[in-house]
Amino acid sequence: MKAFVVRPGGPLSGTVRVSGMTKNSGLKQMAAALLAPGVTTLANMPAVADLDVMVNVLRSIGASIDWISPTEMQIDATGDLVPEAPYELVSRMRASINVLGPLLARCGWARVAMPGGDNIGSRKLDMHFRGLEALGAELSVAHGFIEARCSALAGARIVLDFPSVGATENLLTASVLAKGETVIENAAREPEISDLVELLTLMGARIDGAGTSTLWIEGVEEMRAVHHEVVGDRVEAGTLLMACGIAGGDITLEGIRLEHLEMVVVKLREMGLQVTETPDGLWARADHRLQAIDLATLPYPGFATDFMPMAVALLAVAEGTAIVTENVFDNRFGFVDELSRMGADVRNEGRHAVVRGVPRLSAAPVRALDVRAGAALVLAGLAADGETTVLERTHIDRGYADLAGSLRALGADIESVDR
Repeated sequence: MKAFVVRPGGPLSGTVRVSGMTKNSGLKQMAAALLAPGVTTLANMPAVADLDVMVNVLRSIGASIDWISPTEMQIDATGDLVPEAPYELVSRMRASINVLGPLLARCGWARVAMPGGDNIGSRKLDMHFRGLEALGAELSVAHGFIEARCSALAGARIVLDFPSVGATENLLTASVLAKGETVIENAAREPEISDLVELLTLMGARIDGAGTSTLWIEGVEEMRAVHHEVVGDRVEAGTLLMACGIAGGDITLEGIRLEHLEMVVVKLREMGLQVTETPDGLWARADHRLQAIDLATLPYPGFATDFMPMAVALLAVAEGTAIVTENVFDNRFGFVDELSRMGADVRNEGRHAVVRGVPRLSAAPVRALDVRAGAALVLAGLAADGETTVLERTHIDRGYADLAGSLRALGADIESVDR
């Protein structure tokens, strides 16, 4: 079994370049590349484990994938596509559902298995379906597959019940080739959406409103293959900032934008972490134990749910008591039992957790339940007496290109092992 072994050390120090956001942005842009016959190049794409799944999904559809450098890939969607995404691949990763919109727009039909992914709560596809139906698609779900067909997509006004990132992405990629104007209201505002809009615009789409809750899309006749660099990973950057808050020290992160982490930085500053913008990223310093504050997750620009597990790990060693409320997913506190094995004082009921900070945690063998929960346990190991073993490292590798390497570059005592 693959694991991380973490030992306590001194304060963190050094400079790290943040990886590209492969998991939350790059994977979706790989799916969008299906819209354009030709060779699309995506740069700043470090190889997280989920990337292999999407590569295989695209290959099964008929696209060719080639690496031209360790972080730059070419997607050739020149030939005829077979718009079917098989269960054995889609069931391994929820982002696979993002091929639905591009396939429907380009081919007029798609057959995609119901997606899998981390078990962090219900993430239904109703908004995807209603939006695509508004554009003129006919959808059905049978035998575990989504089947969608259309003679031609046409622009429509779509109001999302919730600013869902996945639904916004699928509707964007479907509507760029629809006839007429599409308006998506209550759209997601995450930086990943703006990055996708930037790619689609380069490909020839006409989109206004990126970064706002209303998107206007004027359909075009065709899309073209382009070169695009994926945005820096704000979740990796937030993880490293919280590692500094837990272990103390003085770190610099390059290749990240403050505007993408604004609410996280606001909350960390309230806790006592010093954070300053630099010409190419962020500088952070923690020279004392941080103070507990209450947190509630919300869609962007609020405090993102992906940061919540690492924030709980940070609060577990902060001074005072905090209440953490999870407003996005209904099963995200599953990692609390593992954190409690390390001596954390966390009481969870439903969507709320009370975290009473302790001066020091105690090392223990623990198990990563999903990507961010696993990262939280690694960070907790920085503040634990003894040797912490985080089992099922493969969950963490799905979302981080090299979490251990980044932490080691900052002076942490962490290694990857096979047991």
